[in-house]
Amino acid sequence: MELKRVVVTGLGALTPIGNTKDEFWEALINGKSGAAPITYFDTEKFKTKFACELKNFKATDFLDRKEARKMDRFTQYAMVASDEAIADSKLDLNAVNKLRVGVIWGAGIGGLETFQDEVLNFAKGDGTPRFNPFFIPKMIADIAPGNISIKHGFMGPNYTTVSACASSANAMIDALNYIRLGHCDVVVTGGSEAAVTIAGMGGFNAMHALSTRNDSPETASRPFDATRDGFVLGEGAGAIVLEDYEHAKARGAKIYAEVVGGGLSSDAYHMTAPHPDGLGVIAVMRNCLENAGLKPEDVDHINTHGTSTPLGDVAELKAISEVFGSHAKNININSTKSMTGHLLGAAGAVESIASILAMEHGIVPPTINHKEVDDTIDPELNLTLNKAQKRDVKVAMSNTFGFGGHNACVLFKKID
Repeated sequence: MELKRVVVTGLGALTPIGNTKDEFWEALINGKSGAAPITYFDTEKFKTKFACELKNFKATDFLDRKEARKMDRFTQYAMVASDEAIADSKLDLNAVNKLRVGVIWGAGIGGLETFQDEVLNFAKGDGTPRFNPFFIPKMIADIAPGNISIKHGFMGPNYTTVSACASSANAMIDALNYIRLGHCDVVVTGGSEAAVTIAGMGGFNAMHALSTRNDSPETASRPFDATRDGFVLGEGAGAIVLEDYEHAKARGAKIYAEVVGGGLSSDAYHMTAPHPDGLGVIAVMRNCLENAGLKPEDVDHINTHGTSTPLGDVAELKAISEVFGSHAKNININSTKSMTGHLLGAAGAVESIASILAMEHGIVPPTINHKEVDDTIDPELNLTLNKAQKRDVKVAMSNTFGFGGHNACVLFKKID
């Protein structure tokens, strides 16, 4: 059977550096850091006292107060970003066949704050189980797409993918395949996360995963720099409307890009550490290229996973050199996590949006905070350091990897 072409027709972003896709893009190309001291709770006894929180965001500016109270922050973020993407797509919700519109969403953790608060409240009591009746529906990771579909009446496939930090990239690949195979006309996809909490910060600190550069939060996320010391936790959401090309064309939709391929692999190596030779990453990029029917030399830009961890950055760049060979030095490589921090389950969607906008505007956002060269990194690679670079991006790749060895890769192409 002939696979259908799949295109991007709507984007929505709620991030630590911008609360809309346009604000997000403006901050990206200007190298703005979203890291700052944590405001959500007292960090006096925490090793890391900063994160990339949302700025000037109130859920009740977008959602009914009663409805907002029934949602964990990760669901609130999903609702706001998906509303922006749906509005951006200009879908006629009265005309579209809602049985053929799905919502496939990614979340690595889900309602962590809800779980944390309910358990802490129980622990303070006399042992009587007085739990909020919304505890479970606020906490479960699948509730974000459920709420999106309820609001808009979308009755197609509806579920959440959970693969740690690869979750929203997995969601996009599933959405791609549902449309390719003719099961859906439209899928609202992406991911959200709200892990800047006592439990989230404490847990990642216990793993020694986070930067502890408390004296300079805005420079703490420094992918590929010799002095990197861990990632900076971020929060937010990214939403993408994917659509059958013929369906989009028939309604005169604006098309941002075509989604031409998705790849998946596993490191099969360690719970949290990447394979030192990047074997799973090599496999996922090759899988993605094959799935797209593209050659390595077709790729102009790679938005890396690039978390600013000592092991992960080197392993990913080794893998890029292996897959792309001599062409690797011709690619604009970057890590937008240097600005947004690591949005965990939302990372793949947010970074895909950055890749799509780089293609639309002909500018690759920088990898900021780079000061010291890492001698273990190939100096011929163009890591787009500290300043955005103009580039006619015809094909862009977005890499996303998660604890457990999950690897996902998505390829976008300028529409012919």
